[in-house]
Amino acid sequence: MSFLQSKAILVVAILGLLGIMGGIVYYASLDIPELELMEIKLDNVELIDVNSIENKVKLRTTFLVKNPSEKTFTVATIVYDLFVNGKSIGAGAYSTADIAMPGRAAFYPGSEIPLKNIFELILTDTNAQEYQSIIEGESLQYSVKGIVTVETAWSLIEKEFESSLE
Repeated sequence: MSFLQSKAILVVAILGLLGIMGGIVYYASLDIPELELMEIKLDNVELIDVNSIENKVKLRTTFLVKNPSEKTFTVATIVYDLFVNGKSIGAGAYSTADIAMPGRAAFYPGSEIPLKNIFELILTDTNAQEYQSIIEGESLQYSVKGIVTVETAWSLIEKEFESSLE
């Protein structure tokens, strides 16, 4: 085999490899429109613990995630800011990023699953009124703004969302 023949074989092999990689990227991009159909909303915020010694409360936030698409996906993270009566009281996060995809909740087509998270609020000068309203059980308007990360075996998207309790 001559030097030119071996170079030609090498070029063909590299082009073939690049073609395969391009095909994988193209195939993965087919999931993105389906993933963008996912819906998330704030379903509930519940006071679960008041620690008057450390001036800290624990709230259970529940997000309802719906899959109206034909693709099965998982939720890796939900990063959000929680608001009470329009005022931000802090940031929270739901994460299963450290769990392998087979161990996470699978959102099959047409499914709707609640995801629960613990949000800790520490009393400060800036949130004193909201903190007091929460521990006294007053009627409050909760809302969130955040980003949810949704994954399939081939694709990953980050989608912004806003939701409030009705």
